[in-house]
Amino acid sequence: MDRSGNGDTFRNPFQRPNAHLMAASGQQHATQLTSSKTLKGIIAGAVTGGLEICITFPTEYVKTQLQLDEKLGSQKRYKGPIDCVKVTVKEYGVRGLYRGLSVLLYGSIPKSAVRFGSFEEFKKQMVGANGTLNGHQRLICGLGAGISEAIFAVTPMETIKVKFINDQTSPKPHYKGFFHGVRCIVREQGLRGCYQGLTATMIKQGSNQAIRFFVMETLKDWYRGDDKQMKVPTLVTGLFGAIAGTASVYGNTPVDVVKTRMQGLDAHKYKNTWDCAKQIWKHEGPRAFYKGTVPRLSRVTLDVAITFMIYDNFMHYFNKVWKT
Repeated sequence: MDRSGNGDTFRNPFQRPNAHLMAASGQQHATQLTSSKTLKGIIAGAVTGGLEICITFPTEYVKTQLQLDEKLGSQKRYKGPIDCVKVTVKEYGVRGLYRGLSVLLYGSIPKSAVRFGSFEEFKKQMVGANGTLNGHQRLICGLGAGISEAIFAVTPMETIKVKFINDQTSPKPHYKGFFHGVRCIVREQGLRGCYQGLTATMIKQGSNQAIRFFVMETLKDWYRGDDKQMKVPTLVTGLFGAIAGTASVYGNTPVDVVKTRMQGLDAHKYKNTWDCAKQIWKHEGPRAFYKGTVPRLSRVTLDVAITFMIYDNFMHYFNKVWKT
């Protein structure tokens, strides 16, 4: 019945909202939930990064030293990972194995925050109606997370870390600490000095996270079976993380070696990333691309296992106490 006089239909003020309003409200609520999940990922990732690097840094130190040890024949400084530890402890004490930790600690917190936060964001954009990703979506989300962390956190952090560790092997160490080292690098080489090896780092981190998230998400999805909301036990998560870490090591160690050389104090010897790879192949042979594999394997396997265990537990806790 028309009660307005102009043909408009009279609406009862107590009538239920129409479907469009309800849909808009539901969409807004869903957006809030997914946005909060991204924020949870950033916070959980930051805490995870700080804890993980304090546990695993000595293996990172040894790996970097072996990759920088490019002298040939009997002139090589270290015979292997164990010898590197012995020489370092003998010359600098146990604290020598933690040289550069402050650099990695300052960088690992934002790195992990960017990695997991961006992964959650990419996942939010691509996830299917059943709440899971298919194979190529996992690869894309992991690749996006790796490239994001390479640009916003990893490259400057890794460049400074490698220069610090490389500096320790010099006859007269130049850097007195983190902030002094950063000032010296910026003063001598400009901000560009903190972004050496960006291309190699983007390739490394992109392939790293593509492999890791693909393996991790696939294994967790397989374990859950039909119950996609099931919480995977912490130890099982750690096992899956170790498998994912191992896969990434064998998948991209050559890129890691090139990246490390491009960020060292002798980076001026190379024209670019491709020239660095060619010179390593020409002067040291293909085996040089797998220098530091053993210490990197031990570090990354432990690293990824610990990272996913800590992250999953923080996210599970956040989802229980942080409902919106």
